[in-house]
This record gives sequence, structure tokens and C-alpha cells, in this order.
Amino acid sequence: MAQAFKFELVSPERLLFSEEATEVVIPGTEGEMTVMANHAPTMTSINPGVVSVTSQGGEKEQFAVFGGFADILPDQCTLLAESAVRLADLSREDLEQRIEAVRSEMEEAKDHEARSKAELYLSQLTTLQGAIIPA
Repeated sequence: MAQAFKFELVSPERLLFSEEATEVVIPGTEGEMTVMANHAPTMTSINPGVVSVTSQGGEKEQFAVFGGFADILPDQCTLLAESAVRLADLSREDLEQRIEAVRSEMEEAKDHEARSKAELYLSQLTTLQGAIIPA
């Protein structure tokens, strides 16, 4: 049996998950990464995507995250999300509202850098939308 570690997923609104886990898959900015017990200390930014958690009992839970960062230590992992929701609770309407808000940001961008950041975020959101919500 895989060794467990403490995993917490925190959003500004609330603590979404705080349990022992054996595996957590995170959408890092350098690509998807799997965290397990005794992982090398790492801090990484998080892209919008799905976080998959396998609890010590073998149950799997998934969360949609919308940016943030993860602090990984050998005995724990804390993911501080800009916004997060259980995947089962994410509605098509919520995701479409987020996409429309970013499109508005792009239109109102004052400079190239702000527009580029908004374009990247929009791309990540639409990829997430295609991955989790069937057409």
C-alpha cells in the first residue's frame, strides 16, 4: 500500500479538502505532475485544470482549480487555489461566465502584457471546458 501524506486544497472561500492522500495529480505550469509521499520539496504555479486526489482509502475526488500555487513537502502538499470547486459541482453556466469575464478583460486590456495574460488564461479555461464538460 502506498504511503500517505497530508493534502489540503484551499480557496479564498473555504477549505475544500483536508485529508491523508496517497496520490495527487496537479496541473502545474510546467505540465501535469503527480505528488506522492516523500516528494522532493517543490513550489509550483497552477494552471486552470483538474486536481485528482486519491485518498488513503482508495477513493478518488476531483476538483476544478482556476490558478494558484502548490507547496509540496515530503510529508504534505498544500494547494492554494485562486478559485476551486468540486468537479461534480461545476456547472456549464459557471464555466461560461468565467470565460465571458476573461473575454471582457481582454477587450478592456490597456497594454499588450495584460492582453497576453488574459489570452493565455482564456486558452486554459477553454481547454478545461473541453476536458470536463461534454459538448
